[in-house]
Amino acid sequence: MAPERPRGADAIHAAVEAPFGASLQSPSVPPATGSGQLYAAVDLGTNSCRMLIAQPRGSQFSVVDSFSKTVQLGVGLEASGRLSRASMGRTMQALRICQKKIEQHGVKRMRLVATEACRRAKNSREFMKQVRRETGLQVEIIAAEEEARLAVISCAPLVSAKTEQLLVVDIGGGSTELVWVDLSGVAPDDRARSIMRLHRGFSGQPEGGARVVDWISVPLGVATLKDQFQDVEDDGARFALMSWFFEENLSSFSPYNSAQAREGFQIIGTSGTVTTVAASYLGLRRYDRTKVDGLQMTSDQIDLVIRDYLSLGPEGRRTDPRIGRDRHTLIMSGAAILQALMRIWPTDRLSVADRGLREGLLYAQMSADGVLEDGPFQ
Repeated sequence: MAPERPRGADAIHAAVEAPFGASLQSPSVPPATGSGQLYAAVDLGTNSCRMLIAQPRGSQFSVVDSFSKTVQLGVGLEASGRLSRASMGRTMQALRICQKKIEQHGVKRMRLVATEACRRAKNSREFMKQVRRETGLQVEIIAAEEEARLAVISCAPLVSAKTEQLLVVDIGGGSTELVWVDLSGVAPDDRARSIMRLHRGFSGQPEGGARVVDWISVPLGVATLKDQFQDVEDDGARFALMSWFFEENLSSFSPYNSAQAREGFQIIGTSGTVTTVAASYLGLRRYDRTKVDGLQMTSDQIDLVIRDYLSLGPEGRRTDPRIGRDRHTLIMSGAAILQALMRIWPTDRLSVADRGLREGLLYAQMSADGVLEDGPFQ
């Protein structure tokens, strides 16, 4: 499957058809700022099912409850084109837990989305209907552009006032989204807020705002890239092939072939791969989000961690507490993607983001309701 691209050569032309922050529930009267209303966001990906329940607090939100479970929804999808009965069963169990937590907290405003595995599977619509029947939850299969938008706005708080060119990378289980944003025409103090305004879409931004130069959704994530090379026995050779193959799939991304200045460039990585590499670098045997989110890593530090992973081999990675048993089979495909990205673009630093679709969904809903301290991002 070819990478998904916007219509047009190097610019974004597709119009957004629906409000970005629209809830799957019937709209209610927006609560006043500072109200106790809770919001929920569920991200059903190729490898995991993740949920956050949060409450608006100032210009941010505080997490009230969370849930994450590896469900491997995309197992066997590459070969059959369908979601397997076993993977749907695991996912249904996880969604039942989400449903119980939503009920327990009395959440009325929520958005639940599914991504690459459900975009590709022939039987995903039937599965979504089954989910609705058995749990009462309405899960929406979103387009790649919206997935990219959600990842970008979730990272807005990490955008530096010095950043003029921004690349946000979201390495998922089934796909990897890259969005290049030009901030050179935005006042330094407004650059983070201008990223939040992209919730309306990548096109049609006002003069003086953030401008999306290009975006791409590559149908290669940690699970799908691993599947492409599972027949290669040598660990180092498999890693090198995965990194090369991923880079080959970026050739139509317009910034790939453009000379970019190192000064004022920032790359933000959001994914389990990026946070795992950061935790490994810090030597965390027990994951601590407060130490990982916002961390800056140099290319040399990332390479050092990846070389350590390779020296451990498959068995060593399986037992390494920094990686975790849920991720040890996927970390090298993710690392191959990460290394390719750091090799291509003009920076020796990566900003680590422990945030993604769930946070983007929450920001979008809260912004639409005007419950954030800064008001809606118009």
